[in-house]
Parts: sequence; structure tokens; C-alpha cells
Amino acid sequence: MEANWGSSLEIAHGCGFLSMNRFEPRRLLIILRRTSLLDRIAFAIVLLYVVERIASAYSVQLSHLWALGLLCVAAIIYFVIRLVPWVRHDFMWPLRNRLIVAYVFIAVVPVILLLTMVGAGSYLLYLQLGAHLIQDDMQQRISTIASRGEAIANAIEAEEAKGIPSGPESLLSRPRVSSLIDAAKSEWPGLEVYLNRGKLLLKAGNGREYAGLIEFENKLYFASEISRDGPAGPVAVLTVAPLTTDVLDGFSAELGAIQLMLLEPVSGKAGSPITIKIDKQSYVPGEQVASRRRALPPAANFLDIRVRGVSTIEAVHAEPQTAAADAPVFAAFALRPSAVNRSLFTSVGAVGPFLIDLLLIAAVIFLTLEIAALITGVVLTRTITSAVADLYDATLHVRRGDFTYRVRVHQRDQLGSLGDSFNEMTGSVGELIEEQRQRQHLEQEITIAREVQEQLFPKTVPSLPGLQLAAICRPARTVSGDYYDFLPLGPNRVGIALADISGKGIFAALLMASLQASLRSQAMMDGAGGTAELVSRLNKYLYLNTSDDRYATFFYGIYDAQSKMLTYTNAGHLPPFLIAAGGFEQLDGGGTVVGLFEDCTYTQRTLKIAPGSVLVAFSDGLTEPENVYGEEFGIERLKDEVIRLRNLAPDRLAETLVAAAEQWAGTAEQADDITVIIARMA
Repeated sequence: MEANWGSSLEIAHGCGFLSMNRFEPRRLLIILRRTSLLDRIAFAIVLLYVVERIASAYSVQLSHLWALGLLCVAAIIYFVIRLVPWVRHDFMWPLRNRLIVAYVFIAVVPVILLLTMVGAGSYLLYLQLGAHLIQDDMQQRISTIASRGEAIANAIEAEEAKGIPSGPESLLSRPRVSSLIDAAKSEWPGLEVYLNRGKLLLKAGNGREYAGLIEFENKLYFASEISRDGPAGPVAVLTVAPLTTDVLDGFSAELGAIQLMLLEPVSGKAGSPITIKIDKQSYVPGEQVASRRRALPPAANFLDIRVRGVSTIEAVHAEPQTAAADAPVFAAFALRPSAVNRSLFTSVGAVGPFLIDLLLIAAVIFLTLEIAALITGVVLTRTITSAVADLYDATLHVRRGDFTYRVRVHQRDQLGSLGDSFNEMTGSVGELIEEQRQRQHLEQEITIAREVQEQLFPKTVPSLPGLQLAAICRPARTVSGDYYDFLPLGPNRVGIALADISGKGIFAALLMASLQASLRSQAMMDGAGGTAELVSRLNKYLYLNTSDDRYATFFYGIYDAQSKMLTYTNAGHLPPFLIAAGGFEQLDGGGTVVGLFEDCTYTQRTLKIAPGSVLVAFSDGLTEPENVYGEEFGIERLKDEVIRLRNLAPDRLAETLVAAAEQWAGTAEQADDITVIIARMA
């Protein structure tokens, strides 16, 4: 079943739970295609059950209905389970629906349960009252029969006391007894008096007398039997009257139609299709007596509904063969609460109308409080959901990039504070977006600066007989503060420059551009001048045109391919390596950094270059990378790498040295710009 949970939302959408669009056959086909086989089986079961109920309404009975009902219940439970994801993820998503459900469970459900309990209690109360009215009317008739029987028994006892010999049956024809019997029959048609019959009823009483409802030959009677001691022995006077429709019509006016049904043991009517079980004894319906002229009064109001009830009345079997068994009687009745209420309040006299008014006032107060609570709940709900809806709308504006939208704050409560916090957040986010936009703009400018800076580096390497040149510059940031250059100074001479500007980023790049422009202009005008004089002029230029904290380390050398001579000045830069077959030398002569002091004296040195010598010039970014233990790559390791790899081509040697430094650091992130110049001189 889990595999089908994903389609439950689609089914709910298609069935109209999430949309009220008009029905389209094509949409129904799409829904059917998305349903599983189990969904279709469950739907078919429910549809078949509906068809069965419609057929039952037209008296068409189908077999195995109980099994179909169970399957229908199972199918409904299945559909409820299938709708749980939709309720959880779609219907319960809006806060308003969540609050509605919460109110239903907090307020509506308890009220419904309370009203249900009140209704059930009221029904049980009026059921008890209706049964009590029937019992009272029954007892009144039984008392009437008992009083008539007692009067006749007293008259018979008086006649026997006269001592006139006669048979028991002749006592009933005596004038006094006969007149009493005739008076009783005129009051209750069908009344009969018997002597010494139904003595088993005395056993159901106290042995001397009995009064109650009896069953005789499958009919119901009111009966009274009294035993008297006469000269000839005990005489039992039995007075009976049938329970007829006219008797039921004379019952209490508060009741509507009344129907009595005698229940007989199953053995008496084994073929009856209806069986009723009472106190572990099974019965079947027997004689039924119903009123004819009784009708309920019209309803006093919409709450004055018809109340139907059933109670049981105990009767005694009069036949000897069933004397030990009681005969239950079902009494079905109907009543109006208003009629019973009038009868109840009549018993309290003049207080009755006051009690009714008190109940009405309590009902009005209760209804008013309920309406006020409902209005309060609706107002609070609208306040909460409106604030949340405003926040949601604001998030949609933010999603579209509108950070100027502000939430309307209606009240100074927690939701209002939340709205203020949201407004502050969107303002901060807008500022951050603006800063990000400015940063991107700056990065674009820096990118342009890098493109411009790349134009400052030499595009081609000068070609001289017996000289191979290569250089690499890897900036730590977008733009570099390192600078290298190759300056053609004639058919056999080339200038080699390497500088490391103080600082990083755009300011170092600007100073590098200024240094490059000054160097090239002065080198072109210098002609055959020395390196020391050029560096001195460059120092003075940078000092006058930069701030006090800006300077650069600088190495500048001129190689003459014809004379194999190298003239250089090192202005505070890391000494380049000169490796020849005969040994290793660091080129450190010259002076301090350029641009920091106005008047500085620089010197130059001239070296005779042996064939096969290699010049390696580099910035401090190549020697300062640290490993995980904080150890720098260092000059010595760089020296060892240069000596070991001196036979590589200049470009390969430069790349290998940079890779060795990066491998030592173990990270691709550079702390400083790395620049390497390789010159192999034959």
C-alpha cells in the first residue's frame, strides 16, 4: 500500500477535494489511470453496496448482504487511510484550516458530545416517564379491579354468614352479590366473576389475595383474586376484565398511541421467525392490543419532537401448566415532551411557570455565551491568520526579489513583533544584497584590472643566441602584486626584471603597473647605462608618486649574449640562484628596497657567465608556503630542487618548482603571489 501513497494527493485533487472545477470526462479518465487496482476494487465494492441499498428500497432482496456490508466498511476504512496524506500535507497546510480543526476538536466536538449526552439523557428520562405513566394507568385499572373484587368477596362472605345452605355458584346469584357484579360490569364491560377458579394466582400473590395483569388463553386480563374463609371452607373470588383497545384509549392523555404485545415462550410457537431473548429466556410475539383513538398533540416548537419508547410489564400465566412462568409484555408508546412537562410542572403549582422562565433564561444565556465565544474565536482566528497571510505574502515578494515590501503591523502583540522582525530582516537582507551587488561590481572591475594587468606582462620572450627564457606568475588573488618583465635592449642584450610589490590585491596591482611603465620608459632611454643608475631613478620615482607605506623589492639584470656578461642590481629582493657547472651563487648585491626612501645608493655587479649556466629568480611566494607542521618550503629546499632539476627545459623547470612548493603546502590555496623566472645561458 505504501507505494500508492504518492498518488493519494493526485486522487484528492482529481476528485474535487482541492479544486471546484467543472467535471470533465477526460479528467475522470486521468484519475482512473492514476488509481491502483486496490483503489478500483474498493470503489466497486462501495458502488455495489449503494446499488444493493437502492434495490432494497424497491423490495428486491439480495443474498449475502452481511458480507457485502463488511466489505463496504473495509473499503471505506481503506479510502480514509488513503486520504490521510492529503489531509496531512494539503488540507492541513494552511494555518486557517489547522485552527478550524483545532476549534472543532476543542469546542465543537465537546459541545456535540454534550448535546448528544443531553439528548440521550432526555430520551431516557422521557422513556422512564412514559413507562411510569403506563404503569400508573395499569396500576389504576388493577386497583379498580381489586376494589370491585374485594367488595364482591365481602358480599359473598356476608351471604355465607347467614347460614342459608346453598352451593358456591348460587352465591353469585344472590341479590346483593348480583347487584355488585352488575354495577362492576356496567363500569367495565367484559368483567367476569368466578368462584374457586385460578387459585394458582394466589401463589403469585401473598397466598390470600392477588391483583395484577394475567395471561389466559393467549389473552391479557386485569385480574383480582381474594380468598375468604366461609362455613363450608375457603372461597376464592376471581374477578377478571379483558385488556382491550377501549381500555388503552382511556389511558393518560399525555401519551400518544399505545401498543401492547404479549411474549410467549419459544416452545409455544416454534415456527415464528422472530425471537426475543429476555433474561436468558427466548420468547416469540403473541397477542397484540393497540389503541385506536389516541393521537399525539401537535408539536409546541421544533424541539418538541416525537419520543418513542418501549418498556416491559410483567404478567402471570393463569393456566396450570404454565403457572410457574411469568409472561413479559412489551408496551410501546409515543409522547410529546411538552405534554409531559406540563404534567410535571403542574405538580409544583404556581412555581411551574417560574421554573419554565428560569430554564428559558438559562438557555438564552447559554446561547449568548456560545455566540460570543464563537465570534471571539473567529476574530482571534482572523487576527492570527491575517498576520500569517501577510507574512506569507511578504515571503512571496522576497522570493521575487522585492526587498522593499513591508508587512503591515496591525497590533502590538507577538505577531506584530514578528512582523517588525520580518521587516527588519528584509531590510538587512536588502542591504546585504546591495553589498553583494557592489562586491560583484568590484569583482568585475578587478577582473577587468586583471585583464589589463595581463597585458602588462611580456607577450613574447626575446630571442637571443644561446639564451632560453621562461617565466610563470600565479597570483594569490585575482590580480597580482608580483611583476616580471623581459626588455629587449638591442640585438645581443636583454633586460630581466622581477619585482614584489608590498601588499596584495588591487593596490599592489596599481603600483605594479606604475613600476612597469616607469621601468620600460627609463630602460628605453638608458641606452648603455648601468643597472644601478636605473634602479636609483626608479626608486626616486616610486617614492615621489606613492604613499609612504608602499614599496617594492626589485631585481634587475642585463645579459649580453655576445660577451656572456650579466650585470645586475638587487634592491632588497630574494637573491636569485645562478647555477653553473662549477658551483652555485646567489645574486644579492645591490641595495635596499625601492620606493621607501628618497635618496638611496645602489650598486651593480657584473659576472662572467659560464656556458650552461641557469639563472633562477623568484618571489617569496615560492619559498614561504608552510606544511601542516608550520615548516616553510625555504631557500635550501628550493636550492636542492633547482640543482636536481637544472637540466629540464626552462618552462618545465619553472612549472616543476611551483608544483613542488604547492605539494609541500598540501593545499591549493596560495598565501602569496608566486613568480619564477628561468634563464638558461649557453
